[in-house]
Amino acid sequence: MKVTVLDKNTFTTGDIDLSEIDNLGDVSYADLLPREEVIKACYDSQIVICNKTLFDGETINSLPNLKYIGLTATGYNNVDLKVASERGITVTNVPGYSTVDVAQHVFAFILNYANRISEYDKTVKDGEWIKSKTFCYFYRPLTELSGKTLGIFGYGDIGKQVAKIADAFGMKVIVHTRTTPKNCPYTLVDKQTLFKESDFLTLHCPLNEQTKGLISSETLSLMKKSAVLINTSRGPVIDENALAVALNNGDIAHACLDVLQVEPMSSDCPLLNAKNVTITPHIAWAPVESRQRLMGVVASNVQAFLKGTPVNVVNK
Repeated sequence: MKVTVLDKNTFTTGDIDLSEIDNLGDVSYADLLPREEVIKACYDSQIVICNKTLFDGETINSLPNLKYIGLTATGYNNVDLKVASERGITVTNVPGYSTVDVAQHVFAFILNYANRISEYDKTVKDGEWIKSKTFCYFYRPLTELSGKTLGIFGYGDIGKQVAKIADAFGMKVIVHTRTTPKNCPYTLVDKQTLFKESDFLTLHCPLNEQTKGLISSETLSLMKKSAVLINTSRGPVIDENALAVALNNGDIAHACLDVLQVEPMSSDCPLLNAKNVTITPHIAWAPVESRQRLMGVVASNVQAFLKGTPVNVVNK
């Protein structure tokens, strides 16, 4: 069975073990490729493993031997599922592999903001502590998390994990979610209340027609001026122009973003030079342990397909 693994440079720099993938068959690897090279690289393959490469209808129909697309991700909006289904091609994803890591990143953002770690580190290295007349100094006020309200938009696995961590800090958790969860120990609120009451608002929703542009001038106007917005979900849930205006005008205190509308970041992104924003390059999912776990599930997905009992299928 010929297996082509695309987008290798999106999940490893050589720092994880790919032996489980190597053992799947006649395996070849490629980094991100333009469309015409994708078709050439995959033309004889029955199995393709990829992360972000676009498999639209035209690409899928250009690959006569293709039987399976295995995504090295949870999201699958880069694959035309309708065409894949029409062709009898199985498409699988990897749910849940980075839940603890994304939740960890959310609190890395929160703690960095609340305790001003980066800012104080910079002032120390700029010599401010050396010049200090006392044993400490207060360059910027710090924030105690206990008693603060953490609003969670979307209560899937990651939202639940974030809520558990918030409990450990003594935060008040409020939740807005599309479907009412069973046995939720937290206060469920409507969207307007979530935006109004949150001291920290973290987004954990899928990207769809209902959530695209969720963060707009309208919803931002509901938030406290002291509020912090966190996004580790998908970039297009935020209207970046509206957010830049809000940050520059002091309408909210800060934003912490791991995802953007265009990735990699474009030079004209309105958030690049906005005030009061912390941006990381879509790495919340990417600790070594998470990426190794990801490859293990990708390999087991392929093995299940080859046995005729596919799992994690997204185009049933």
